Amino acid sequence: FTFITNYQIKNSYDERLSDLSGDGDTSLQLRRDRKIMNKMELTRLQRNFEGCMEEIAQLEREKTRTAMLVSIVVGIIGTAFLAGATFAATAAQPMIILSVILAVPGFAGWILPYFIYKHLEKKRTAAILPLIDKKYDEIEELMKKGHSLL
Repeated sequence: FTFITNYQIKNSYDERLSDLSGDGDTSLQLRRDRKIMNKMELTRLQRNFEGCMEEIAQLEREKTRTAMLVSIVVGIIGTAFLAGATFAATAAQPMIILSVILAVPGFAGWILPYFIYKHLEKKRTAAILPLIDKKYDEIEELMKKGHSLL
């Protein structure tokens, strides 16, 4: 299970914190006392925690998904215009004016995707950030409940 901060949590009965192959990922393996009274409740809280972390990771991916898609489509359209401009310029009877007319939106289609991406990402991040904060608050409550059971 990979977190958005490049941390991995593995459930096993060994307590240690180790660096995996020096690539920045960290593995956290948790150990519980086998004689715990509220083992079922702790397991339920752990599953809720893992579900919240999955939702946070999905929300993080969602911040850039639409921006990336729109930027790629605009870039492909710009490439099509530039292809048309190239074919117009290299035709048997070169059509320079048509080539220039097609080149202008083509270059715009290559320049604008960066700005479109940044704008849409900022807009989507502003919409998703409260949801992520809400999930972190939910995780905090789960941690408090788990700590009180130990």
